[in-house]
Amino acid sequence: MKILVTGGAGFIGSNFIRYMLSRYPHYKIVNLDKLTYAGNLDNLSDVEDNPNYQFIKGDICDQNLVERTVEEKIDVIVNFAAESHVDRSIYDPKIFVQTNVLGTQVLLESALKFKTEKFVQISTDEVYGTLTEGFFTESSLLLPNSPYSASKASADLLVRSYFKTFGLPAVITRSTNNYGPYQFPEKLIPLFITNALSDQNLPLYGDGLYVRDWLYVVDHCKALDLVLHEGKTGEIYNISGNQEMTNLGITELILKKLNKPKSLIKHVKDRPAHDRRYALDSSKIKKELGWKPDASFEEGLSKTVEWYIANEKWWQKVKTGEYLEYYQKHYVLRDSS
Repeated sequence: MKILVTGGAGFIGSNFIRYMLSRYPHYKIVNLDKLTYAGNLDNLSDVEDNPNYQFIKGDICDQNLVERTVEEKIDVIVNFAAESHVDRSIYDPKIFVQTNVLGTQVLLESALKFKTEKFVQISTDEVYGTLTEGFFTESSLLLPNSPYSASKASADLLVRSYFKTFGLPAVITRSTNNYGPYQFPEKLIPLFITNALSDQNLPLYGDGLYVRDWLYVVDHCKALDLVLHEGKTGEIYNISGNQEMTNLGITELILKKLNKPKSLIKHVKDRPAHDRRYALDSSKIKKELGWKPDASFEEGLSKTVEWYIANEKWWQKVKTGEYLEYYQKHYVLRDSS
């Protein structure tokens, strides 16, 4: 099997590539990534010499490049490529629409043109909006509250339309918040771990009582493996760790694991339209595909903290932007002509 992974140099994408190459050593994986600020080839340094792995620097909005790539006997497309930081979407929504909506449409057209066997769209629980109690199911209304989540909801609807209108064998997954190794330190857990290690303040939005359901990234990869091979086309699968935590609770737990004082917590002005709680019902994927998360939040967070302690060189390069300077010198976008 030959798989095109878009956005594979990012956090979840790189973990997925590593997982798949380990589990299926005979598979071939092509990683198409634009290498924006969140894309980091250091995430895949341990597989870069694998003969079944290929990296292409390119933009999913580039139709010529995408078509040439998919034409090379791609069996499955797994689309991780996305602008994903909510705060950035508030200040610059345009790039989120370009990448998350128009880029997805380019991929869908190529998948349709070259008869790709399966298209897996990686989405998010944020498309459902917020709720105070209960759980979102796959049939819940889409009520996004930020430009980021609106762009992802739009992409999901495009994927659905290509299945319904053209018969494209597509499936959508929506997961809760991921955490684990190689996560860019703009997200809560890696930001707070690395700040605490440097004895810097941990900027906590509002009262810190926003609730998220957390999923260790390797468990997410295992779910995607099942969806890719056994998921029914036209379906949506929620993927949840079923481990709800407040942001404040996570912050205090991180400080405790690192033996750092709570005085590092700094409450800051809340962001606009901040969703109070996300929670997914993932009984469908558990019942139909037999998936369940293996790591408890306590176990997964301990592994994550240990990884960041052991990989200070990685996150220091990310925080200083050193890795971007290297890419600008050594990589160019693949010629689309």
